[in-house]
Amino acid sequence: MDTSFKMETQVFNYRVAAVWIENGHVLLHKQTKESYWALPGGRAEMLEDSKSCLVREMAEELDTAVSASRLLWVAENFFTYNAKQYHELGFYYEVEPVDGASHFREGPFFGPEGERLTYQWMPLSEIGQVELYPEFLRSGLKELPDSIEHVIIAEDAL
Repeated sequence: MDTSFKMETQVFNYRVAAVWIENGHVLLHKQTKESYWALPGGRAEMLEDSKSCLVREMAEELDTAVSASRLLWVAENFFTYNAKQYHELGFYYEVEPVDGASHFREGPFFGPEGERLTYQWMPLSEIGQVELYPEFLRSGLKELPDSIEHVIIAEDAL
């Protein structure tokens, strides 16, 4: 059971995301029907720790074994989407593939779950121009923190 609690006009999410950087690019994904991007990952399940969640999500979404190394950010994200107010608690980890191989590829692609999510390696040099949420990632991905940063974001509606 996902740790997402939905009320009539409000939603709480506990989300974990991967910061996967290769060849000067970061891996992003989006719901195919949407215009904005996010880091890949997903909602933690009840009684699941954040690192295990991220390893599971990457295996499900990309059929790739990763190790979650450094926790970079803990983010409290408040935003409105589809007429609902969201309170999202996010853990953002630096990851690398267990096999040590490069997984970089040009252009958009889909994972084993089908065409619901579109993935793409975006150049870090252009990340400031990408519609990426939470917005702090547009600058944060260019220079990863040396220690864990706590970020609170109150954004306008998407």
